[in-house]
Amino acid sequence: MQIRARTLSSVMLAAALALGTMPALAHHGWSWAEGEQTTLEGTVESVSMSPPHPTLQVRDAQGTVWQVDLGNPNQTARSGFTADTAEPGDAITVIGNRNQDQSAHMKAVRIVIDGQNYDMYPERIQAD
Repeated sequence: MQIRARTLSSVMLAAALALGTMPALAHHGWSWAEGEQTTLEGTVESVSMSPPHPTLQVRDAQGTVWQVDLGNPNQTARSGFTADTAEPGDAITVIGNRNQDQSAHMKAVRIVIDGQNYDMYPERIQAD
């Protein structure tokens, strides 16, 4: 009886962990984003390099604050973008793919600050 209870507890824990990760798995990748790229110009509000991926908060000219997802930590580092690259108040241009639900949320393929390109996904940048 004790083995059955332990097995049941293990199965329940595994199921809870699997269900808890489903929204995170659905968020990653590109399926949630539009195929057409958008250009966002604004001002950096904040920079977060926390897992699972770095993000920026960017205020556009209309005052809307956008969440901008960067690449995974390795991609972001390869692009040259670090925690010290941008700070609140910096002018920024973001090229990326907006959320299909039309919220103020996008995934960056390129960040431009002071004329410097930081290409998160160079292979995804669409020609002008």
